[in-house]
Amino acid sequence: MTKRDTRSFWIGFAVIVALLAAAPLVLPPFWRHFVTEILIWGLLAMSSDLLIGYTGLISFGHSAFFGLGVYGAAAALLLVAPPNLFLAIALGLAAAALVAGFVAFFSTRLRDIYFAITTLIFSQIFYVIIFTWTSVTGGENGLTFTRPGLGVPGLYVVRFTPTTMHWFVLAVVALSYLVLRRITRSPFGMVLQAIRENEGRTRAIGYHVEHYKIVAVMLSGVFAGLAGVLYALQNEFAAADFVFFLVSGETVIYNVMGGIGTLVGPIVGAAFFLLLREALSRFFTEYYLIPLGVIFIAMVIFMPQGLLGFARRWLNR
Repeated sequence: MTKRDTRSFWIGFAVIVALLAAAPLVLPPFWRHFVTEILIWGLLAMSSDLLIGYTGLISFGHSAFFGLGVYGAAAALLLVAPPNLFLAIALGLAAAALVAGFVAFFSTRLRDIYFAITTLIFSQIFYVIIFTWTSVTGGENGLTFTRPGLGVPGLYVVRFTPTTMHWFVLAVVALSYLVLRRITRSPFGMVLQAIRENEGRTRAIGYHVEHYKIVAVMLSGVFAGLAGVLYALQNEFAAADFVFFLVSGETVIYNVMGGIGTLVGPIVGAAFFLLLREALSRFFTEYYLIPLGVIFIAMVIFMPQGLLGFARRWLNR
């Protein structure tokens, strides 16, 4: 990347972050909350893109990482008094990383559809455990808790308002994007892309492909867990539905709609999907999934590179 490209990137990044930071100051409460959730789901989609777009592994297990992040944060907030924000983040990330490592150890030995099905099976196993272990997880009723403040209990704590919560989420998502961008452009990220293009050749030139896949799944799971922690803090609620495979399916849809292998595309796809679902549900009520499905099929056929790819082609013209 040239110095001009680098400067253009940082200018564009700063403008977008500034606009998102100003959003809660001008938006009504519903849309302020909605934009914050778009950022959280965008982070989950970005974490999935590390596998789908850069490693060539389609994962249907991200709901497990996301849900364990939610429950890990909930456990920290319910078991420790006064509730500690940093402990909630640490426990949520630890739970997601542990589960991601366990899933990666078995699933990365497989390829293509077998990898996808294995991750789906693991996510459903964790869903059944959480749904049936009612004495700990609350089962179908879930868990409710109080959002902690920002700071160290006993010293200095600032209570979150909807606006400051939005800024906190924005800061975490922006930093996560920069970290993921650095990972994908590093030598490690180049090896992941080599695995995506030709796994056999990558193995033949001396790289231990399975080790790289395990690390990729764990990194992806940690960022998915971070999205789960943010969702728990935002909504003060944990439920078994967050571990259900539908969350993984929607995450894949975000990637396809926005543009696979771009990091930014999944965020765009999450925003487009959530806005479209919100608009269609107001007009078609319980039948909104029908037009939503038709639009998704049309996008897959006519815009296979997603919204970001379509925008790039249009600008190049």
